[in-house]
Amino acid sequence: MADATELLDSGERLDPEALHTLQLERLRASLRHAYENVPFYRTSFDRAGVRPDDCRALADLSRFPFTAKADLRANYPFGMFAVPEDRIRRIHASSGTTGRPTVVGYTENDLSLWADVVARSIRAAGGRPGDKVHVAYGYGLFTGGLGAHYGAERLGCTVIPASGGMTARQVQLIQDLQPQIIMVTPSYMLTLLDEFERQGVDPRGTSLRVGIFGAEPWTEQMRLEIEERFAIDAVDIYGLSEVIGPGVAQECVETKDGLHIWEDHFYPEIVDPITGEVLPDGEEGELVFTSLTKEAMPVIRYRTRDLTRLLPGTARVFRRMEKVTGRSDDMVILRGVNLFPTQIEEIVLRTPGVAPHFQLRLTREGRLDALTVRAEARPGAGPEIRDAAVRAITAAVKDGIGVSVAVEIVEPESLERSVGKIRRIVDLRQQSSS
Repeated sequence: MADATELLDSGERLDPEALHTLQLERLRASLRHAYENVPFYRTSFDRAGVRPDDCRALADLSRFPFTAKADLRANYPFGMFAVPEDRIRRIHASSGTTGRPTVVGYTENDLSLWADVVARSIRAAGGRPGDKVHVAYGYGLFTGGLGAHYGAERLGCTVIPASGGMTARQVQLIQDLQPQIIMVTPSYMLTLLDEFERQGVDPRGTSLRVGIFGAEPWTEQMRLEIEERFAIDAVDIYGLSEVIGPGVAQECVETKDGLHIWEDHFYPEIVDPITGEVLPDGEEGELVFTSLTKEAMPVIRYRTRDLTRLLPGTARVFRRMEKVTGRSDDMVILRGVNLFPTQIEEIVLRTPGVAPHFQLRLTREGRLDALTVRAEARPGAGPEIRDAAVRAITAAVKDGIGVSVAVEIVEPESLERSVGKIRRIVDLRQQSSS
């Protein structure tokens, strides 16, 4: 097998000075493209008193206004497109579970770019031409399945388009077709793990050697659990449909130290989620992206709501983003204490007798909010083990996060499973107060 560095493409071989020069050139072109072809951006820039030519250095981007998901919804369905509709070759959309879906479009060049960055991501994860890739992300309007599919084909891999669901069949396919790589959400990978064990099959004995996991935040504890129980390398992939889909950033298998952002196509900033002030590299805040090469739907300073920080490059010249710790809109403020689902996940994963499946239920007790952690017991965990788990989780949340919660240990496989993004928070406060 060729050394990984021999396989880098021209973008990955740029030195920092050449990268900055390319970024500025592409940034100025993207600002002009958005301003001249998207009425929303023309109005937004005009109100802020800026023009594309005002961007003379990368730091000047901070003078331009943000784009939020609400702006995309307000321009539903095609108001954010920068090319005529007859140049659109594919449309994807978010689920729209919290309102109108966000619709994104792709030209032929956009689809080729997308395949390129996902292929780059799979290669950084350890994939090589000729590998078989089991894609268990959902296909359809969700970008995960098709994004992974075409990226794997671009790299020269054989794709097994399993999609989501039919868990028992997925386990059989993995045994029969013997893929080397699986691409799926980490929560569904744990569901597959449960199914392997239910069928009496040793998950460590499969052909899989790399798992590429994305579409939801996950912790180092979950990585260790997956790697130990599957005997694979577990690496993170990042993306969102508004920016392009999966393939915006990727963790390199040789370092596993954060996700390298493909900065020749997506320019990142970290901002204070309250003030919008740009923060220096190394400080945690909200991740903001500006697309540098997209045609159909350029995005300028798009607020992802994901919380992370930027770090210097290691395995690649591009800067890294830490694993996403949570989303600013997923943060629970419970009696004045900020709490994220990933904090609970870390506690659940280290508690004996408890499976890595949990849900947070918010209710209202009088004038105060209350939180119940519902976690599944592992098969065979008896009453004494379950009672000990309740005490352990309750104490760990109180000691580590500083807030009191109720804890329920429920039967194995009784919480709702998801083939895509897991629903970690169930907010019942409106029902509680009515």
